[in-house]
Amino acid sequence: MAFRDQVAGAPGMRDDPPMAAVLFDFSGTLFRVESTESWLRAVLDEADIALEEREFAATARALEEAGALPGGAHPVRLPGELAGLWEVRDRSAEQHRAAYTGLSRQVPLPDPALHDALYDRHMTPAAWTPYPDAAEVLRALRERGIGVGVVSNIGWDLRPVFRAHGLDPYVDTYVLSYEHGVQKPDPRLFALACTALGADPEDVLMVGDSRHADGGAAALGCAVHFVDHLPVADRPDALLPVLDLVGRRTA
Repeated sequence: MAFRDQVAGAPGMRDDPPMAAVLFDFSGTLFRVESTESWLRAVLDEADIALEEREFAATARALEEAGALPGGAHPVRLPGELAGLWEVRDRSAEQHRAAYTGLSRQVPLPDPALHDALYDRHMTPAAWTPYPDAAEVLRALRERGIGVGVVSNIGWDLRPVFRAHGLDPYVDTYVLSYEHGVQKPDPRLFALACTALGADPEDVLMVGDSRHADGGAAALGCAVHFVDHLPVADRPDALLPVLDLVGRRTA
C-alpha cells in the first residue's frame, strides 16, 4: 500500500486551500499510557499490597513482556490460545478485556483480582499523559476551522480521558472500533469519521503511529502522516508539522 505521507516543503507540494479535517489516532499519537511500573504500582497501592522491590521489578518486567498493558508493548510471545482473540480484540469491549486480562494472567500476581484491577486502571485518565504539543496542535486546528476526529482501535470509551486532560473541546467526533465492530486498517472506520465531519476523504489527513493500522486510511484516499510511538519526554514536538501539512496538497 502506498502512503501519501505529506511533508511540508517536499517536492511536488503546492499551496492549496487547507485540509477540511484531520483524524488522529489515540495511543502513541495524542496520548501515551503510563509505564508498566507505574501501572502495576498504582494497582498494588490501591489494593494495599506490598511487594519486595526485586519481586516488584520482576513482575513488572513479566507483565511488559506479556504485553498485558493496553497501549504498551506488544507481547513478546503470544500464547496460542489467545492468538485468535488477539487479532479481533478491538472489535468489542468484551474481547478487548478478555485479550488483555488473558495476557496478564500469564503472570502470577498476589491476588487473582488484580488482573481485572490492572485492566480497569488503564482506562482511567490518570493512566494517560498527552504529548506536550497535543493541546497546541488541536487548539490551532480548531482556530483554523479544521475538523478534528479521533479514530482509535480500542475496547473502551476514551472520551473521559480527553475531558480530564482538557482536550475534548477540540475534538468534533470520536470513532472507536469497539463501538462499530470494525477495527483499523479497515477503511470503513475512517469513512465513518469522514462522514461525521462532513469531509471528503481526499481532503482529510490521518495522523497515527502505526503504518499497518493507521495506514488503512490511504485506501480511502486520505493523506497519511506518521509519528513515532515514543515516551512523552522523548517526543515533545512531533505533532507540530501537522499544522503545516493541513495547508499543503499533493500536486
